[in-house]
Amino acid sequence: MRSFRLLHTADWHLGQTLHGIPRDAEHQHFLDWLIDRIGEHRVDALVIAGDIFDGQNPPIPALVLFYRFVARVKALHPGLDIVVVAGNHDSASRLEAPSPLMTEMGVRVVGTLPVSQTGGFDPSPLIVPLRDADGKVAARCVAMPYLRPSDLPPSDPRTVEEETVDPLIEGVRRRYSQAWTAGRERCGREEALILTGHCYMRGGALSEVSERKILGGNLHALPVDIFPEEAAYVALGHLHRAQAVGGRETVRYSGSPIPLALDEEPYPHQVVLAEFAAGRLVGQQPLRVPRHVAIHRVDAASPEEALARLRRLQLDDSLPRDAWPFLEVTVTLPEPRPALRDEVEALLAGRPVRLLKLAVRLTGSGQTLADDAPPVDLASLEPEEVFRRLYRRSHDGAPDADLLAAFHELLTSVQETM
Repeated sequence: MRSFRLLHTADWHLGQTLHGIPRDAEHQHFLDWLIDRIGEHRVDALVIAGDIFDGQNPPIPALVLFYRFVARVKALHPGLDIVVVAGNHDSASRLEAPSPLMTEMGVRVVGTLPVSQTGGFDPSPLIVPLRDADGKVAARCVAMPYLRPSDLPPSDPRTVEEETVDPLIEGVRRRYSQAWTAGRERCGREEALILTGHCYMRGGALSEVSERKILGGNLHALPVDIFPEEAAYVALGHLHRAQAVGGRETVRYSGSPIPLALDEEPYPHQVVLAEFAAGRLVGQQPLRVPRHVAIHRVDAASPEEALARLRRLQLDDSLPRDAWPFLEVTVTLPEPRPALRDEVEALLAGRPVRLLKLAVRLTGSGQTLADDAPPVDLASLEPEEVFRRLYRRSHDGAPDADLLAAFHELLTSVQETM
């Protein structure tokens, strides 16, 4: 009998735009690729660990992408179990709205924590049986969605010592403990215990542009020991860089399938194929997602260098427009260059590339007039000296003669109107 295979993915962010450019074509290529991999590797279960959509009210094309994917993959692979949990970007209620229909299709969607008839947390609906190719239950997945502070139990003053234990973290720990304990109790002898989570774990590597810490602010990073050692695998979402957590190879972020910010270009994007036998993880393999759209980043020490590198940029004229690469240009400016954007856009005109961002790096001191030591009386400074000091804040050296002449012309016109 062959082993049980699970595909772990997260952070699709369907409906995202990057500097105003929709990502629908990239997401469609990813979903097509994902369906092919499910068939190629004979996957038994798919876990999507949150942030299916990029916002609480996803646009119609994003909804179409998701539901068309579900319909296609279930038509091709009727025995595939699918578990979907909400992330911090998702609307939990919107995600759960079609649950009756999705459940009939073999898709378990969990947006919010289930509540018992007495109003307390009931973990039993979170426990999802996952079956192998023979139809036998091979694993129990504890489908825990993103936890908001309102989902957590009140802190117990008898167990939480002030200033030594964070009540939010302890609340998460208690919720997870209740959930995985219920999952463990339902696990048969050779069934794997699989947990999900959409959270920020301590020590995780973030993408500075597109990610932020979650759970009641920016200070609550969760320790890896909230997950029991006996869990065969923990499928995490939220961080876009694929990584293991806390030195535990079984606790893992799959990462996002496409770069969601320009600074995510350097590292690979992937899904994780995990294999289980007799209730234990026996192998895992990253499946790298091919990029439909390349990202070019040009970082130049001067405008001349930037323009020269853009002229040499190798581009494929045969690409369809939705596959044209994205371009980020960063330029060091020792002196003002007001026409730089026009120069860059003129050089790129007619070429198969999309300029998403043009950033400048200033070389001045960065000091304001108030930073002078000793403090200076602004009333004692001539306008030209104020202008020169402001120039040095952003640029090297002194303003050239033409710029000074333009400043004096402007100053004269202002003074004449006073």
